[in-house]
Amino acid sequence: MARKRFVALFIGLFITLGFLSASASVPQDKAGPSDVLVIAGTVTNAQGKAIKEAEIAVFVDGREIHMEEEVTTSKAGRYEAELKLPLSTLPRGKVEIEAKKPSYQSSRRIALENVVREKEDPEGSVYYLAHHSFVMKRAITPAFWIAALVLVLVYALIAFEWMHRTLAALLGAAVLMTVSYTAGTFDKDYMILSFEDAMHAMDMNVIFLLMAMMIIVGVLKKTGVFQWLAYKSYQLARGNVFALASILMVVTAVTSAFLDNVTTMLLIIPVTIEIALTLKISPVTLLLPEAFASNVGGTATLIGDPPNIMIGSYAKLSFVDFVQNLTVICAICLAVTVVYFVFWYKKGYMKAQVGDVQKMIKRLREEYRITDRGLLVKGGIILGITIFLFIIHGALHMEPSIAALIGAAVLLVISKVDLVEMLEHEIEWPTLIFFMMLFIVVAGAEETGLIQMIADWVNDLSKGSLVTAILMILWVSALASAIIDNIPFTATMLPIVGYLTTAIPGAESGVLWWALALGACLGGNGTMIGASANVVTVGMAERAGHPISFMEYLRVAFIPMIITIILCSFWLLLVEM
Repeated sequence: MARKRFVALFIGLFITLGFLSASASVPQDKAGPSDVLVIAGTVTNAQGKAIKEAEIAVFVDGREIHMEEEVTTSKAGRYEAELKLPLSTLPRGKVEIEAKKPSYQSSRRIALENVVREKEDPEGSVYYLAHHSFVMKRAITPAFWIAALVLVLVYALIAFEWMHRTLAALLGAAVLMTVSYTAGTFDKDYMILSFEDAMHAMDMNVIFLLMAMMIIVGVLKKTGVFQWLAYKSYQLARGNVFALASILMVVTAVTSAFLDNVTTMLLIIPVTIEIALTLKISPVTLLLPEAFASNVGGTATLIGDPPNIMIGSYAKLSFVDFVQNLTVICAICLAVTVVYFVFWYKKGYMKAQVGDVQKMIKRLREEYRITDRGLLVKGGIILGITIFLFIIHGALHMEPSIAALIGAAVLLVISKVDLVEMLEHEIEWPTLIFFMMLFIVVAGAEETGLIQMIADWVNDLSKGSLVTAILMILWVSALASAIIDNIPFTATMLPIVGYLTTAIPGAESGVLWWALALGACLGGNGTMIGASANVVTVGMAERAGHPISFMEYLRVAFIPMIITIILCSFWLLLVEM
């Protein structure tokens, strides 16, 4: 008897729970004729940008309909739900719809007033159609504050050099993901970024392009061509120090336009120091102008400076776009820079003891000659083909990284260099990892609404004026890049400029992207920590016994940086008008 009572009690409890569950939601009628309601629409934010993975809930007469599969929006913000309801539920039943997503305010339930009867099938089912699009507003959640705090801390760790920048970015990305999958699992208000979104945030076009160009430069280094260029510069100047300084700056700028400017400085600094010591002048008088020129030259092309690579990939700008819009102003800035530094270091250059020019040329010819002509020819051909692919990649709808990867792969095959040595010593893995982790940190700030808030603030401040927006982005980028590393700053600005390009009338031409590129790249010239090429130059000069203080670098470089930004301001406004 006790067993029977227990079974009866269990069955009664099961039936009761089933009844309660049924009363909490309206089941979809699976058998016999029914009302079939198809609802479709889009979900966007206040700026019209699609919101993906927003959950859609449907209510009939105040009760939520239980659906077999969760209805969420696609990457384009679209959703579609097909619901089977008891026959004759529509059109008298009140149908409401609601959208939810972490970091957004849940939309209020919207009553569908446009339910249209479409047809009736032979079996008696009646089909209805409805459409509704949502505009969701951001919500300030704990996830917002955590993402903002992590972004600020990563910047602080990098700016004050309390931690290696790669480790700082790695720590920040790890914290965001950990919070998302611990606290965010139990409370959606703490959900910052999903693993899938984090993987999608890594711009592999940037990573592969950088990696491939490192390989190409690493192979070309073995030919001695870069040191040979420095020797040819001295030969061309024939002992005239003013001409030598000018030629070295131009060579450095042109080389940096097609190769990484940090690598360019690493290769040209030792030769420059030796030439300066032979002339009995301070190497600093040649090194600082070269570092400045490397950043100016790198600004001119898609592959010349990491910020440009990031901008080109995000905004889908081609190699030709950068050349057409930036080369002329960079050439003007370079010419002004050459004149400025020649006059700035005039007294130092006049102290040069030229001595026997021919003897010096002969010694440099022996010491800095081409070491592998065959490899130089092969590398030159492959580099030329790669640059050609960069030029036409827009017409081929091909990412720039593909052009660089095929060039690097072919060059590795025909050069027969030690692949393991190349991967270990020529590819800067810490830099690549830094980029990957930084993309995740910025994506966290974007996903929680911080980036959008900053973009709205800039838009409100500019009051919709394109001229104001151009000047704001250019000067803020320049001054910020002089203080902190321009790479994380650019990564943060990408979604902001992307939004402003669509929000401000006339910005569709892409002028704001050029303002960001010029500000980030040229602004980095202002201080010794503003650009990686500056840091490399200061470090190598110090190891050679010629230390450069922060204030000395600021005193020398900040004024010409401001001059170049003023020139860029007039150029951008002229282009726009």
